[in-house]
Amino acid sequence: MRARRPGRLRLREVAESVQSRFNVGDTSPPYDVLSDLSQLAADLGPVLRPRGDDELLQAIVDTARVVFDAAACSIALLSESEDELVCRVAAGSGAEATVGLRIPVDRGIAGWAVMAGQSIAIDDVRQDPRFAADIAETTGYMPNSIMAMPLESERATFGVIEVLDRRRGGAEGVDDMELLARFASQATLAIETSRIFSSLGQALFESAALVAPGQELRDALAQRAAQAPRPNAELAELALLFHDLGQFGADERRVAAQIAEDFLAYARKRRR
Repeated sequence: MRARRPGRLRLREVAESVQSRFNVGDTSPPYDVLSDLSQLAADLGPVLRPRGDDELLQAIVDTARVVFDAAACSIALLSESEDELVCRVAAGSGAEATVGLRIPVDRGIAGWAVMAGQSIAIDDVRQDPRFAADIAETTGYMPNSIMAMPLESERATFGVIEVLDRRRGGAEGVDDMELLARFASQATLAIETSRIFSSLGQALFESAALVAPGQELRDALAQRAAQAPRPNAELAELALLFHDLGQFGADERRVAAQIAEDFLAYARKRRR
């Protein structure tokens, strides 16, 4: 027997909820269906998100380091509370100690670039009061020069890309900041695409609000976007596992499905 897909069941429930709006005597709240759609989109978003965004960001810093012949290059992203920068990927000197490093957003050259929304190039960081020497020391590498550029789109600011101790700049007619902007643009696109799928419910309602015909409907959709739920992390992780299993052959998928069914049967017995 083929296992029923949770996504199809949720879609069927939403469809039935929509249909019920047209039943005579229905007294249910008018926006319940929006809550259903919002949660469904939130749960499906992480499953639909393109895989390998960390690999793409790593490729960007690897390439930037080579192009600039730099000692190191890294990308740090704003935390959910936006009070810290968290290093996501790094290449070169001190990379291992840099990845995962959390820096207050009001500290250092990177923090200044994000807070000010401006790019910056400093040839001697020890002469700049914005340089956080104590943070640099924790990575095991003390730079002389830093280039930093915020990763931002029209929608939001996501983080910063930094290049330490560049020894080579752009080609003739291309200055260093222009070249760095190209890497920043690619990183921003990758991050924003990933974030849209991670917050698919919010993105869908925001888009619908932009094209809704009436102000009342636009306001309702905008309010729903602001209240869009977060995805269920555990369900999203399970969905991603099954997505990866789907890349294997039919025999492997059958074995995985049988294991899942056996475990469900075991779990149901324990709950009785």
